[in-house]
Amino acid sequence: MMANGILKGKRGIIFGALDENSIATYVAEACVAEGANIVLTNAPVAFRMGGIQSLAEKLSCEAIPADVTIMEDLENLLLQSMNILGGKLDFMLHSVGMSLNVRKKKEYTDLNHEWMLKTFDISAISFHKLMQQAYKLDAMNEYGSIVALSYIAAQRSFPDYSEMAESKALLESFARSFGYHFAKKGKVRVNTVSQSPTMTTAGSGVKGFSDFFGYADKMSPLGNASAQSCAEYCVTLFSDYTRMVTMQNLYHDGGFSSMGMAPEILEL
Repeated sequence: MMANGILKGKRGIIFGALDENSIATYVAEACVAEGANIVLTNAPVAFRMGGIQSLAEKLSCEAIPADVTIMEDLENLLLQSMNILGGKLDFMLHSVGMSLNVRKKKEYTDLNHEWMLKTFDISAISFHKLMQQAYKLDAMNEYGSIVALSYIAAQRSFPDYSEMAESKALLESFARSFGYHFAKKGKVRVNTVSQSPTMTTAGSGVKGFSDFFGYADKMSPLGNASAQSCAEYCVTLFSDYTRMVTMQNLYHDGGFSSMGMAPEILEL
């Protein structure tokens, strides 16, 4: 799509760009194309893989390592970002999620609960930690926008998604709860985007993902929403055109979330 400059002059932080398949990578590229100035961030281990530095060079922006589970890292990230960008932030994208239970292929009925707590901390509680630090530091401009990426497993059962389903449910609850406080403090918006299954490095690690990707594509009247279209949707949520949208879980899934039955599935 042709850029229209709807984020011209805005400042933001993009969490979670790992490689060229990451939704966060697409969002970062779309934000810069629309005129925003950004800082990229990911866990220190991601920097050793090299992808985020390459993206930073491509977009002529800074990349700062930060562990989203450590409050001091988030404080340092926010302060550095405001210094680099020259002022308070207008938007942030939380695109962070990881489950050791999924990686280790543990069955849902036999999960390692220490790993589960780590999953919740990285994938959901980090969202609260980020907002708490931004709130305390008064890091967001009026009518700023904070968005986290979610998935419909927060509402419906997808057995192989494991405890990531509970993580997304908690993530969405944080958006509603903190969204109230941030709106009252500085008219800051907080929303989650429930995206279609997407061919990312993280998503493809879920058991049976490729089969489900095809199923969802047939079930959705518009087909699965791509990473690029998700990025474009996030841009609208960062823009001034959605100034009164907050505390919402917004489905960006080609219609999947509204379907009961699709004739295309019966034809399989």
